Amino acid sequence: MTWGIPTTLFLQIHVGLSLIGIVAGLVMLAGMLAGRHLAVWAALFLATTFLTGVTGFPLPPFGLDPPRIIGIILLALLTAAGAALYLFALSGRWRSVYVITGLLSLYLNVFVAIVQSFQKIGVLNALAPTQSEPPFAAAQIVTLVLFVVLGIFAWRRFARVTSATQVSLT
Repeated sequence: MTWGIPTTLFLQIHVGLSLIGIVAGLVMLAGMLAGRHLAVWAALFLATTFLTGVTGFPLPPFGLDPPRIIGIILLALLTAAGAALYLFALSGRWRSVYVITGLLSLYLNVFVAIVQSFQKIGVLNALAPTQSEPPFAAAQIVTLVLFVVLGIFAWRRFARVTSATQVSLT
């Protein structure tokens, strides 16, 4: 039992939140690339990704391990993104803070999804059973490069737009 919920169900909730967060984050990123703030998608991304981070801590194995360190970093990034959006209304440099911390949060969520995919999906696990093999490294490097490139474009197209010009609810 985890927080009064059977651990298997708790893990399914955790994974579901993570997948919703990734999809919402990708839509949020698409909005940034178009120079638009998609408020509902951003809120969904921040909420579900925050809950993903929080629900990862009570899952076994326990102790300060790499997943929990990533969780701590994720929660710090999400706090900064939330502050930039909701406390500082994307004003001035806070717009850049939002883009950078939001996309780093999305990247970490995708990074963990790749790790979990190579651990749990048979075909991928056969390619990289210890996650030190070239297919795993290639997947992570391609993902990192993709996020860096998309992040630069998102920053150029969204962070430089004045907050009064491109705000949308969808």
